Amino acid sequence: MARIGVISISDGRDHVHARNAEFIRGKQRALVRSLTEAGHEVVEGAEAVATNSLATSVAREVAAAGVDVTVFSYAVWSFPHFTMLAADATRGPLILLASTDPTEPGLVGMLAAGGALDQIGRAHTRLWGAPDDPALAAEIGSHARAAAAVASLRGSTFGRFGGRPMGMNTAVANTDQWMRQFGVDVEEIDQYELVLRAEKADPGETAKARAWIEAHAAGVHYDGDKLTPELLDRQIRSYQAIRDIIAERHLDFSGIKGQPELTEHYATMDVTEAFLNDPYDWNGPKDVHITATEADMDGALTMQLFHKISGTPVLFADVRHYHADRDIWDLCNSGQHATWFAARSDDPARNLAKVNFYPEVFFFPAGGASVHHVAAPGRMTLGRLTRKDGRYRLQLMLGEFESYDEETNQALMRQSTPEWPHAFARLDVPGEVFLSNFGANHIHAIPGDHRAELRAAAKLLDVELNEWTRAV
Repeated sequence: MARIGVISISDGRDHVHARNAEFIRGKQRALVRSLTEAGHEVVEGAEAVATNSLATSVAREVAAAGVDVTVFSYAVWSFPHFTMLAADATRGPLILLASTDPTEPGLVGMLAAGGALDQIGRAHTRLWGAPDDPALAAEIGSHARAAAAVASLRGSTFGRFGGRPMGMNTAVANTDQWMRQFGVDVEEIDQYELVLRAEKADPGETAKARAWIEAHAAGVHYDGDKLTPELLDRQIRSYQAIRDIIAERHLDFSGIKGQPELTEHYATMDVTEAFLNDPYDWNGPKDVHITATEADMDGALTMQLFHKISGTPVLFADVRHYHADRDIWDLCNSGQHATWFAARSDDPARNLAKVNFYPEVFFFPAGGASVHHVAAPGRMTLGRLTRKDGRYRLQLMLGEFESYDEETNQALMRQSTPEWPHAFARLDVPGEVFLSNFGANHIHAIPGDHRAELRAAAKLLDVELNEWTRAV
């Protein structure tokens, strides 16, 4: 959950403030209680702002507590210049919240303050309602989670292993633009570093990892050619190597080019990418490290934003096929799906019981295991940060992952690449709209409906929002 600052703004006339002080405190208590019950940490201003000096000092104290978003609360008519001074002392996102209790002109105070902020170009969000309304607390919470996610990007480092894969322009972004707009630095790392480090990885851990996979997976289908114990070991050692590089270079999220050098001469990175994106490995629970295949920079950035909002792993997939007769999409990419998506369980054994490790297909002469499963059904938020004429946009939609009986699943998978992982998705957007407008071949997904947070994040990032729904 988020850390939310709350500051009540009052009238600057002493006698009016004295009359209103208890009314303001009551509204603030109700708001704080509602936010706390929703699971948020609340930092309250020491007192209602009724003077110029308090506007600055109270706002500075709340800002110093490291809040994700600051709520200016208007229960009564409030002098607008107090808001201007408090906003100047508050560097993070602002919400102006008006009480709709008709006994006092809180709406008037909020509108006057909001208009003043508009005049100086200070971005803010305006909300209104009863301070104890759980729906209002949920809306504030969405904005706060979005603000925390956006703030987490600034000062972070993306580890880019390799360069542009197979001429894929949408996988490469401008590093200057990333720093300017998102505050993200890019650390360039040659894939040869990964190969060198993998050959020196701890063999004891490699053996432990393969035994764990063999014991828990639905199957490890060695064929003596494209998938052997030695090749699976090589993939595991690649995971060990990149995990150590991540720790040494303090990388916050990553991407691995893979194709064609590693996939033709060393091994695929499917096992590496799957377990980096998982919340566990053979050593037990761990943090998710967002990693995009094909070193997809905008894909990784989308995934990191989605992860910071949801707290879960994030799906990475190609938009492989549209089954028009069923109105479902096959979201499929070589081994990139985290194994967590197989059952979305905190218990890795439950997930891996639905995961098969198959020999890689002809695209990848070096071989290795593809990490196969069908994603568990459920409501999903899907989308991606894409660029049009140099400007970022967030293309966003709701959808449903579906799974069918075994015969149907197999029949659908055989129409594309059955060895790879699949997510069968019914998207809340017509097929012709999606195919005519989506700005990449890769798409990303998280469980649940997180559109409110992502709308707020797009606004904070100064990113155009393309949100698609079906006409009702």
